[in-house]
Formats: sequence, C-alpha cells, structure tokens
Amino acid sequence: MKNSSPLEPVSKLDFYLSQPHDCGYFPNRRAMSLFADPDHPHSAEAYARLIALGFRRSGRTVYRPQCFGCHACIPFRVDATTYQPTRSQMRAWRRNQDITVESKPAEFREEHFELYTRYIAARHAGGGMDNPTREDFTRFLCQSIPNTCCYEFRAGKQLLAVAVTDQFDDAFSAVYTYYDPGENQRSLGTYAVMWELAEARRLGKRWLYLGYWIENCAKMVYKQAFRPAETFVDGQWQPFP
Repeated sequence: MKNSSPLEPVSKLDFYLSQPHDCGYFPNRRAMSLFADPDHPHSAEAYARLIALGFRRSGRTVYRPQCFGCHACIPFRVDATTYQPTRSQMRAWRRNQDITVESKPAEFREEHFELYTRYIAARHAGGGMDNPTREDFTRFLCQSIPNTCCYEFRAGKQLLAVAVTDQFDDAFSAVYTYYDPGENQRSLGTYAVMWELAEARRLGKRWLYLGYWIENCAKMVYKQAFRPAETFVDGQWQPFP
C-alpha cells in the first residue's frame, strides 16, 4: 500500500507501508513498517538523510517502524566524540586487548556464515531467524548501501565477531553484530560497540547509530549504557535521559 510521505521532497524516494505482521518485541501486537522504495537506487546522500530521520536498513530494505497506536521503537544514537565508557565497559575493553580488527567488503564468506549460524542458534532461538540459509544471510548482511564494512574481530586466527557497519560522512550505523556465543566472558557485543565508537571518532565522525531502543526490553538494555546518547522523538533528536 503506497503511502504519501513528507520525506519525499527530501530524499526523492517513494515510500510504502508494509502489511501488518506479528511484532517481534511485544506478544499479541501487530506491527507495520514504512520503507523506501527498494527498487530505487539509494545514493549516499539519500541514505544518510534517512538514517538521520530514524530509518534503519535490513539488507536492501531501508525502513522505519510505523505502527498504529505504538511508538515504542525509538531511534538511538551515541555521540562518539564525547562518549565516556563506564567501569564495566572499560573492563570489557581490557579483556579484549588481544583482538585485532580488519575491515572487509560486504561479501559472503563461509566463515562468517558459520559464526552467524552459531550466534543465532544460541542467542535468538525461536525468534524467527532460526536455521538461516546462505541465501538468507546474503540478503541480510552481504548488501552495501552505499559504503558498508564487515569488521572482523580476531584473536590470532580465531574469528570472534563480525560487525557489519555502514559509513557516512559524519556517522557510522551499526547494521548488525554477531559473535562467538562460546566467548561470553569477553563481552564481545559491548566491545564491538566500543570499538566502533573509537573508530568513528578516529575517522572524524560524530555519531554511531545503534538502531532502535525500546524501554524495558531486555535485548535493548545494553544500548542505554552508552552515553551521551540521543533519541529521535517527535521528529527531532533529543538528549537521552
């Protein structure tokens, strides 16, 4: 169903509403998404504007939740230039000083797929992402719009984590991070966010977009530990309490 949007004059894109589907966060709720025309080429400028307006991407789909009567999914970004780690985060940083990070293009790699499969089985069983195929993985994480890096985190030759990250002139957007579920003591999810913040700052970028934050959602709690942060509410970015 096509939806007229005030964003069209900004990005020159058509926007559409998805059909209602089961909400992945709240039982017994139906969800909808507003998404940019997936058949239209997404320039770096248009994508950067959409991200700054609270959109996110999954594969080639750039979307924003648009649920009737619910505004629980709130866009969340961290200021990389003034970020101050907590004591817990600093402990995670010190535990991972043996890790090296290398940037790779967003392309299918069997090693990445095997790590992703183990991560999903351990961390998101029953969440609709079970038993991914190579095609599923490729559609989700091996697309680039327009500048995407797959950051590999390794201890020696062991692949510990992959952070799929989009890059813009003034920001990073963390598309998805997956890691070895057998290395819980390392706090790899926390470390990956810290590393992205440090890399964004090193490259002169201000923001790290972390997708959506939902109050009282256990899967989202980690985001609010990264400060200072902002949330996109009522059409503008505001300091996170």
